Amino acid sequence: MTISIEQAIIHEISLDSQGQMACRLRPQPLLNSQAVEAMLEELHQTYSGKAGKGFGYFGVPNEDGDANDAFANALQAYRDGRSGFVDFTVVASQLLQAELAKYDFSQGGFLLMSCYSAMASDYLFVALLSAKSSMTVLDDMELSQNNHLDLNNIQLAARIDLTELQADKASKKYISFIRGRAGRKVADFFLDFMGCVEGVNTKAQNKTLIHAVEDFVAGSELTKDERQQCRDRVFEYCAERAEVGADIEVKDLGDTLADQGMESFYDFACGGNYELDDEFPADKASLRSLKKFSGTGGGVTLSFDGGHLGERVIYDPISDTILIKGVPANLKDQLDRRLKGE
Repeated sequence: MTISIEQAIIHEISLDSQGQMACRLRPQPLLNSQAVEAMLEELHQTYSGKAGKGFGYFGVPNEDGDANDAFANALQAYRDGRSGFVDFTVVASQLLQAELAKYDFSQGGFLLMSCYSAMASDYLFVALLSAKSSMTVLDDMELSQNNHLDLNNIQLAARIDLTELQADKASKKYISFIRGRAGRKVADFFLDFMGCVEGVNTKAQNKTLIHAVEDFVAGSELTKDERQQCRDRVFEYCAERAEVGADIEVKDLGDTLADQGMESFYDFACGGNYELDDEFPADKASLRSLKKFSGTGGGVTLSFDGGHLGERVIYDPISDTILIKGVPANLKDQLDRRLKGE
């Protein structure tokens, strides 16, 4: 186990016979059985591995638009000991029910809420899970259809870093959430029921960091190989931070590069007009451009390691062409067979 579970509960929100959203509330927390531990361990791993998460904070009414502070107040009452865990989750379920009722598309689901600890931090995990039908074979070899929670395809989930919230209430990133496939809009109702406001544009911060790194190596006296080594080290540092759920710290990154003989990056980043926060979460999808070039368009997809540019891969911007030396063996085999067939 990489997590330590404090409390967990599931409530159901679904359409009643009149077509209205209704809550079916569980009166007590889930027992910390092996099944609960296995489920939350899987969800923790799945959620932590999700790329492109957004980050935010509890909005303040009138200061952050229509932000509702009912969820934050209920959470604080639970944390202060003024209410129990079940009472808090009942309030949360009712808030989500009211939010879901505003949308015609909603079918509800199972609201899972759990407080647990991992990597010296306390978290509140909130997810709206859907049920998925499956078939199984019984002992008498008859088929049986049943429903199970779809844990591998969570789309509506958020995790509140309670430790960071308590230590720094001015933080804008103690809530992380999964972005919908079509962007932030898909999950609006889920964030609105918690009163969550997006605070840190993670992709923008990571892209700004990449811009600063590219400007830094371009203005340095490093050789071509040393420049790529610098990019690789930045990627490795950021990937390592993401792996343990820690933020990128620009000062720490500067010190790491200085240890590799690449000094003054921190001063360079702070001295330019980059508008980088001192700390921000890593977005590995954005950071991959430090190591790879990739693009898709017009039926062509191309990807190659950055170190090959100018050597195995020659780009001519005037003629708008790319020359590849040493075609990958599996691609060469396909091309040769096609040419022979024609």
